[in-house]
Amino acid sequence: MAELTIRQVRKSYGAMEVLHGIDLDIEKGEFMVFVGPSGCGKSTLLRSIAGLEDITSGELRIEGQLMNHVQPSKRGIAMVFQSYALYPHMTVRDNMAFGMKIAGMKKAEIERRVRHAADILQLGDYLDRHPKALSGGQRQRVAIGRAIVRDPRVFLFDEPLSNLDAALRVATRIEIAKLKQAMPDTTMIYVTHDQVEAMTLADRIVVLKDGNVEQIGAPKELYRSPRNIFVAQFIGSPAMNIVEGRITGNGGDRVIIEHTANGSAEVAMRMTGDATGRTVRIGVRPEDLSLAQDGSHIFAGNIDHIEHLGEVQLVHLDAGLSDRPVIAKLAGSLDLARGQDICLRTNVTSLHLFDDQGERLNGPAGG
Repeated sequence: MAELTIRQVRKSYGAMEVLHGIDLDIEKGEFMVFVGPSGCGKSTLLRSIAGLEDITSGELRIEGQLMNHVQPSKRGIAMVFQSYALYPHMTVRDNMAFGMKIAGMKKAEIERRVRHAADILQLGDYLDRHPKALSGGQRQRVAIGRAIVRDPRVFLFDEPLSNLDAALRVATRIEIAKLKQAMPDTTMIYVTHDQVEAMTLADRIVVLKDGNVEQIGAPKELYRSPRNIFVAQFIGSPAMNIVEGRITGNGGDRVIIEHTANGSAEVAMRMTGDATGRTVRIGVRPEDLSLAQDGSHIFAGNIDHIEHLGEVQLVHLDAGLSDRPVIAKLAGSLDLARGQDICLRTNVTSLHLFDDQGERLNGPAGG
């Protein structure tokens, strides 16, 4: 039985429906990440699981028990928010112990749990300090520790790193990954709009858009085999290049496509019947493009802009598309310059093919 089961969960605010019948199973000990753009419903779904939002219809079960009308404090859930919400006049120890003291827990058990959480989060040297003496990352770890001491069945994280600067986000993300390793049987659900957090932390990712689930899968699955163009462009950085095209021939295991950028493409797939003339969209990730040396290419054009990132460079190519460049992630050692004409190639097994509605046509890349 799944640790957490969601069936046809809907949430409305008056006439506005925010969640449109969500179905989801989350296994015990799984690290599940909800991702999607602002307003997609990911935080609403998380708050509905926590009991901070009432479910309009559908069922939410934890270990088989219906939770729709169970109070948040009775669900066996601990939640970590964007803001640390620490008591400034209390020490780290007292912040972490406060909830247990209110619950009337024995002093020895409170101290044991605080010490255990402090050891996991490497906060042992800070237990007697006040929040103002801590960095942002340390404060967030205290907030996580306050959740750990409750020994919850399910951890909920609502964009916990969004208030940290870039360096602290990376460091704290690693701490959360270590926390999961230290608590392998604890189920964790994490909300973020940052796909790097999702890809590096998740066992599985739920991609949401407009209150609907677009795709659920392991990070590599979503990266290699996105179900539609939305997922394809949301997962991966920079986003997948998408160009429109028309099938001009197909046979065997190849489809020949004439596309709207400067170049043409062959996609490794087999289609039944004659698909000549069919409108499609081709996707290719920036990291799957390379300089063409022999004249055979998928894109050709003039370099409009280069972003130098050290080991790699992001090359923005004017390939004849009216609204956007083609972006290639190339080796930083290549000697390229703005205004230079280049051609780009890719392997036919690296191309993704979508229909004119944006739904995937071909199988996993490389297969």
